[in-house]
Amino acid sequence: MDQFDLASEFEQLAREAALRQRKPVTKHNGHCLNCGEASRGAFCNPECREDYERIERAAKRSGLQKIEEEE
Repeated sequence: MDQFDLASEFEQLAREAALRQRKPVTKHNGHCLNCGEASRGAFCNPECREDYERIERAAKRSGLQKIEEEE
């Protein structure tokens, strides 16, 4: 294994680590992802975004997945 192979392997490992760390993109369907109210963005207000993110973090810590992610 030469230096180019090692560099390539390191690059692949770094890429995989970065992909694991990135924040998932939430899907927007015209309704708040937290409360379901109509909204222009993913959330109708900052409080709903904070609630949604808090619930997501708790689910991640407990090892649960949301139903939407499974579909």
